[in-house]
Amino acid sequence: MILYLMRHANAGLSRENPTLDAKRGLIKEGKEQCVLMARVLSALKVQVDAIVSSPLKRALQTAQFVGTELGFEGKVEIGNALARGADFGDFLEMLAAYGDREGVLAVGHNPTLFQFLGRLITSNGGASIRMRKGAVACVDFKNHPPRLHWLIDPRSARALCDSMQKSSRTKSSRK
Repeated sequence: MILYLMRHANAGLSRENPTLDAKRGLIKEGKEQCVLMARVLSALKVQVDAIVSSPLKRALQTAQFVGTELGFEGKVEIGNALARGADFGDFLEMLAAYGDREGVLAVGHNPTLFQFLGRLITSNGGASIRMRKGAVACVDFKNHPPRLHWLIDPRSARALCDSMQKSSRTKSSRK
């Protein structure tokens, strides 16, 4: 299985009331991050046959936007093991349930997401990996411990896209 672990896109400032915070949706910048990251995933020929999201609105919206842009025709599933404060054991059980899938996109929150990623690729949690909002990590489960292939965030993706649109050749006059 190839796991694409994604942090939800930008949803603005958090709210003190946990009930209101759970209902916080993506802001305009977050929606743009979703489209950008979906285009990056498409350019990398990413294929997913399952999308799982935290039950919180901002993660669910991220999963739906990215899934739509990728042409995913299935339903985004809710995984409580991706919610804020989730347990790593529950996360591993969720992954085992999707073990027969080739590509799974899982959308969740920090700090649990980067902690899970660190534990997956080191087996002991010794790695601390920063995941900005909208970032996606590609983890290959064919190896033990699973191997991190790449991690890209919207800021890096935007810089790459902008640099590809500009010519790398210097302009010279032709006579």
